[in-house]
Amino acid sequence: MHTAELRFGYRSPKAAAIVAEAVEQEIGEIDDDRASATLSRQSRELRIDIEARDLVALRAGLNTWGTLVEVAERVVESGGAEDL
Repeated sequence: MHTAELRFGYRSPKAAAIVAEAVEQEIGEIDDDRASATLSRQSRELRIDIEARDLVALRAGLNTWGTLVEVAERVVESGGAEDL
């Protein structure tokens, strides 16, 4: 198994919670037999742990989750929410 950990820090717990809620609905939905992810949040930090059977699946997971978080951050910023 191959693993990777993505950590995203925010200026406030509220900003972290908004981004976490936006992406957590994908947990379990985009998993397959080669890769899966878990999400956790503590205060101002969002953490996504990815586990994959091979490096190609790990890279795909990193790209997917990184993009999902990036899009959620953009939406939060464009909606006038507090700074991330």
